[in-house]
Amino acid sequence: MVNIGNIQLPNFPLLLAPMEDVSDPPFRAVCKANGADLMYTEFISSEGLIRAAAKSRKKLDVFDYERPIGIQLFGSDVATMGECAAISTEAGPDLIDINYGCPVKQVACRGAGAALLRDIPKMVEMTAAVIKNTHLPVTVKTRLGWDEGTKNVEDVAERLQDIGIAALTVHGRTRVQLYKGEADWRLIARIKDNPRIRIPVFGNGDITSPEKAVEYKNRYGVDGVMVGRASIGYPWIFREIKHYVATGQLLAPPTLDERVAMCQLHFDRSVEWKGPRVGVFEMRRHYAHYFRGLEGAKAWRTRLVDAETPEAVLEILAEIAVSEAVLVG
Repeated sequence: MVNIGNIQLPNFPLLLAPMEDVSDPPFRAVCKANGADLMYTEFISSEGLIRAAAKSRKKLDVFDYERPIGIQLFGSDVATMGECAAISTEAGPDLIDINYGCPVKQVACRGAGAALLRDIPKMVEMTAAVIKNTHLPVTVKTRLGWDEGTKNVEDVAERLQDIGIAALTVHGRTRVQLYKGEADWRLIARIKDNPRIRIPVFGNGDITSPEKAVEYKNRYGVDGVMVGRASIGYPWIFREIKHYVATGQLLAPPTLDERVAMCQLHFDRSVEWKGPRVGVFEMRRHYAHYFRGLEGAKAWRTRLVDAETPEAVLEILAEIAVSEAVLVG
């Protein structure tokens, strides 16, 4: 078992990455249904929580079927992050995660996310403030460093463990790399091999297939992996990795019926949580992923995106289910 504080996870757990505008409760529902062991909310602005911004507060919604579930926070002010840890704890998650890895300009250039990799003392102070203001386990997600010349994640791992974080996830790129190039997991392996490190260490970056998950497990010795972009429109990646880890065999890809059923589950949850108008609108970003490689996918996607009511969407999904369309790529 892998333990994060009082949370028990299976050996080699699979984590769903927190992704803005993606990993909301509807998306988390389909990932959980396919075997995700630990999930996180979209990252939540501490400043937004303090202002009681509706969008930030809505992201605090967690449900029992998702557990274990973590709320992820980001911000640039130490006191505000501490206060938001207390607010988030009241929402009832299983853990609090701090984002020290987001590379996007709107976050990093405001002194939050990956920007803290350039100010380790402040990162330590901020982490301590979060730990002080919650009884829940606190975890951290970060990157190798700001740029090629400042890969300081090994020092970060020791210092954050020493003040009490319960687990660490490292994305194998620097902030400057954004999501370009190949993720480098060698420093992640060095953290895991460090005899001073006692907390679970999870790797993130470029886990796009069951084969790669097992290859990185064996090569780098991580306690588990976090899957991000590869799960968008393909939540089956969690069950496929688990099956490959257990048997060494690859599962067949999801059938047309499975694709339609999973897309419908995602859609139903979206409408239930967001309401019909917003639920229909925000599902539009997912259709291309669910039906990628399907014969006639472009035409189906166009119709789904143009549909304006839940009834219209469900009717089109029913048509896809009986179309006998085949995968062509």
